[in-house]
Amino acid sequence: MLIDFFTRLRQAQIPVSLRELLDLLAALDARLACCDIDHFYLLARACLVKDEKYYDRFDRAFAAYFGGLPGAEDLRDALIPEHWLQADFLRQLSDADKAQIEALGGLDKLLDTLRQRLEEQGERHAGGSKWVGTGGTSPFGHGGYNPEGIRIGGPGRHKRAVKVWEKRQFRNLDDSLELGTRNIKVALRKLRKFARTGAADQLDLDDTIRCTARNAGLLDLKMVPERHNAAKVLLFLDVGGSMDPFIRTCEELFSAARSEFKHLESFYFHNCLYEGVWRDNRRRFEQRIPTLDLLHTYGRDYRVIFVGDAAMSPYELGERFGSVEHMNEEAGQTWLQRVLDTWEKCIWLNPMQESSWNYTRSTQMIHQQFGGRMYPLTLEGLERGIKALSR
Repeated sequence: MLIDFFTRLRQAQIPVSLRELLDLLAALDARLACCDIDHFYLLARACLVKDEKYYDRFDRAFAAYFGGLPGAEDLRDALIPEHWLQADFLRQLSDADKAQIEALGGLDKLLDTLRQRLEEQGERHAGGSKWVGTGGTSPFGHGGYNPEGIRIGGPGRHKRAVKVWEKRQFRNLDDSLELGTRNIKVALRKLRKFARTGAADQLDLDDTIRCTARNAGLLDLKMVPERHNAAKVLLFLDVGGSMDPFIRTCEELFSAARSEFKHLESFYFHNCLYEGVWRDNRRRFEQRIPTLDLLHTYGRDYRVIFVGDAAMSPYELGERFGSVEHMNEEAGQTWLQRVLDTWEKCIWLNPMQESSWNYTRSTQMIHQQFGGRMYPLTLEGLERGIKALSR
């Protein structure tokens, strides 16, 4: 039972095991989901998917396998020609006109009517009140007005849509896509080294129960210090120039890192690390911090993360005076090697697509110098990098 579905999930590269399939079968035997495809979908996802980044893959595999079941059809799979949804004009309605427009009467009625319209409609419509189109009073389309409608193919104007016809809800959770602050936090949590320090102000429930039982039932409260993440991280961020398109991604990473690590020190550099870094870009010329001071200040137990596209002239890495901003006395690779010699746990996160790395000589040079520990700034790449730091 459900072997073909299980095989489909494995083909979709979802790490599901036979143990999880047996759990789903046991849940079905217990009638936790019966005669309802939506209930079965939620139960199957809870039993078979152990990481939310696979939700989108599961949705696609589930839809492909169960697409023919009654009640499982999805209006989003219908094809609507793009020119139907191109707004040529916007119909102007007075308040009196809007007051005369009536809603169809609920979401079920809207969906049933939309199915009927898609079966009957054969051409583009604009400014009307019935068909899927633009600029009118129809409940289907965009650019017009209706008290309750399904917005399709364009931005909202009156904030009255009860449903929006868009792409998959969980696509942003796929580990090959760009990061968001929430997803970054999920990945960074794997770099944890818990410790308890400070005053004992939290109840240790397990030890309290154990000691109370040994004390013949007389309550014996046990307290412990708060547990926190003791992992220490140095974060070096490339700024300016070719990194400008990735400002938002770097901001999300920086925000997530600050919330996850109690011991986090962050510094900025441009293109490559040289003899000085800075904490404030507005005062980077006046308040530089010597890189040698960092090498002698932070212990070897720190983990080091570089964030940059590694795209620069090869002279900036391999030559004296190669920097584009100043006359550096020592080559960039010399300073990078000092960092690698000081801190064993060190990675480079690159916001550029991994497929483009081989087209930039400087990226290849840094990738080689870091011993292959350069990872793309995606959820999957960040997880690989955090795993390398955790070893």
